[in-house]
This record gives sequence, structure tokens and C-alpha cells, in this order.
Amino acid sequence: MLAKRDRNGLSVEADKIDTIIGKETEIKGTINSSGAIRIDGRVEGEIHHRGDLVVGEGGVVWAHIKARNVTIAGEVKGNVEAEGRLEIVATGRLFGDIKVENLVIGDGAIFRGMSEMKTPDDKNAAPKPRPKPEETPLNRPYDQPARQY
Repeated sequence: MLAKRDRNGLSVEADKIDTIIGKETEIKGTINSSGAIRIDGRVEGEIHHRGDLVVGEGGVVWAHIKARNVTIAGEVKGNVEAEGRLEIVATGRLFGDIKVENLVIGDGAIFRGMSEMKTPDDKNAAPKPRPKPEETPLNRPYDQPARQY
């Protein structure tokens, strides 16, 4: 079955959603799961998810999220790390830092935070140390004499 877009612009495959957190549901704590989750209620805490996560237009998430792909049409307050794609649709609001491989922000969406783009090589590579900057007259310590050039 091909993905269809619902009236809010969210990609939906009804037979592929494993868990739905309904609009009258509130969860506090840590969620560890796989499969596909759609959140239309409230979640507070942490989400460690090995599948795709959709925050519906009425969904409110105050949590740090780690998932494969994340689509936001509601409100998220917390950091998001997506192995693949993060999409914030027009009604979506994200307040927090992100670390993603692909980022899509729709017209009218709100994103307030810092972003770090991952590359496919980042998955297996150790962080590279930053090289020391070369000394120039502008960045030398003030108590050392200037070098003659």
C-alpha cells in the first residue's frame, strides 16, 4: 500500500501504524518501542523508538526523542535525534535541538533550536578532534608579542 497524505499533510499508512496514543491519552515516563507510533495525545519524558514516529496535529510531546524518522504536525518541546528524516509540517512546532540526516521544514512550521546534520558516515565513525587554529595576530594571547611575518 502506498503512503497517503491525510488532511494535515501527514504521511499515513493506516495498516502500518502499530501504536496510536489517542487524543485523550497522557503518558509520563520512558517509551521504548519499535514499529510505527502516532501520538495524538500528550507524552512527557523520553522516547527511544526504532521505527517511525508521527506527532499528530493535536499531539503534545515534552520529551527527548530518538527515532528512525520523525514527522511533527503538533508540538514538541525537547531534543530530537533522527537516524533518517525529520519533517516539520506547516502546523508543527519544535522547540529543541536536533541531530538529523535529512531535514524538511514546511511553510509556516516553527523550529527554534540548534541543528546538526549527520552524514551516512557518522553512523560508524568516531568523532574527529577539531584541529587547533593557526596563530594569527587576531587570535594570539594578549600577553605574547606578535610574531614577525
